[in-house]
Amino acid sequence: MSNLFPVFAVSGSGLDVYKQWLNAVSDNVANADDTSSTSGPAFQARYIVAQDVPGGPDGTGAGVRVAGVAYGSAAGIEVYAPNDPHADKQGMVRKPDIDMGEQVTAMMIAERGYEANLAVVNRAESAYQAALSITPGHG
Repeated sequence: MSNLFPVFAVSGSGLDVYKQWLNAVSDNVANADDTSSTSGPAFQARYIVAQDVPGGPDGTGAGVRVAGVAYGSAAGIEVYAPNDPHADKQGMVRKPDIDMGEQVTAMMIAERGYEANLAVVNRAESAYQAALSITPGHG
């Protein structure tokens, strides 16, 4: 029975990391078309840096955590958009250097990871509930 509790901690930590990853991806997608003047910085994409948490039972690890956030380049890319309110005299604006294909792929990976960890939590909960319902036999 006590072997179930680390499952909740490990999968719970995975849920947290994948949730933060999904939040970062959604911010990146939402700001992919933002523009700024060429004299200012572009929106910087966020990338979650995950790290394993050592010290689990039997040396298997105790989960994962967000170790930090990496940011894309503030230089972004300059594009010609003369009708944009941020355009300079040459009609150029600065946009984030965000690859939508990468973002969609990251979103799919994070979503599947989140779903997998949630399934583990649900199965462990079911096993725990089943173990609690077992009563010792009489006689």
